Amino acid sequence: MNPFSDINAMLVEILGPLGPLLAIGGLGLLLVLIALPSVMKKQRDRFRELKQEQPGTGAPDKKRALRRTERIDKLDKFAKFLEPQSKEELSAARLRMLRAGYTSKNAVRMFHAMQFVLGITFLVIGIIVALIKSANGEMSGTQMLMYTLLPCAIGYYLPRYWVDRRLQQRQTEIIEGFPDALDLMLVCVEAGQSLDQSIIRVGKESRAGYPALADEFDMVAQEVKAGKERVVVLKDMAERVGVPDVASFVTTLVQSATFGTSVAEALRVYSADMRDKRIMRAEEKANMLPTKLTLGSMLFTVPPLLVILIGPSVHGIVTMMAQMRGGG
Repeated sequence: MNPFSDINAMLVEILGPLGPLLAIGGLGLLLVLIALPSVMKKQRDRFRELKQEQPGTGAPDKKRALRRTERIDKLDKFAKFLEPQSKEELSAARLRMLRAGYTSKNAVRMFHAMQFVLGITFLVIGIIVALIKSANGEMSGTQMLMYTLLPCAIGYYLPRYWVDRRLQQRQTEIIEGFPDALDLMLVCVEAGQSLDQSIIRVGKESRAGYPALADEFDMVAQEVKAGKERVVVLKDMAERVGVPDVASFVTTLVQSATFGTSVAEALRVYSADMRDKRIMRAEEKANMLPTKLTLGSMLFTVPPLLVILIGPSVHGIVTMMAQMRGGG
């Protein structure tokens, strides 16, 4: 026999019809209670203690320390539980959140916290629904598991779906607005502005139509003002955005600065290339439209047409057969 069926039957005999559901809930509660002490235990941050123990700590330094303490993220105590422990996984998660538009320091923690909260919430809702269904009628163990675990899985993967959707929308917005931004940058450079001034101008003017692209240009301008090298800042922008067109644009600017060629000429050639790419994307979508409409036309046009053409003949045949039976 199936061991799961034996366990299910034993739980039903001991705890009643809701035995499997109560066992799953008790097991989950036990696991939460076991993990809670290790999660709530806050590890000592040696680097923060060294910063606070630096010499020359006067009244202003104490005020700044108090401000830093007040600004500590509330999820900091759960950082070990809500963040990947591997540096590669943590950097990949932060890059993914940056590409989705979440630039805060605790974005990864908030993402995993939302997964945990929504998973538990949907699990509780599923248990309540299962209890109501079982009170109204008898339910099998498989149905109980479906009513409890399926909402938990939906709540857990809902933030991931939201972030992926946000990332795709942001990249699409950057791709659509990048040719116009290059044209405006070319106009600014040919008018006599420097590359840094043109980036600031483009970020300001593209704010209304393409806010994601404006945020990236503003970040580049602020990092250059802070003292970072322009080449490093542009490469960081290409990695942060994750769009091939932006990466090619950064490569073009880096090569122009390396070989000493004119930035305006490089922008002119690349902006023309971006316009051609945008036209090619529009033509590709237009060529795909008839193929997409074929299925809809077959589903909504052919059946009514068959009814119109064959319907009278079928009706006549049925009527004639009924008359023949009546005459016989």
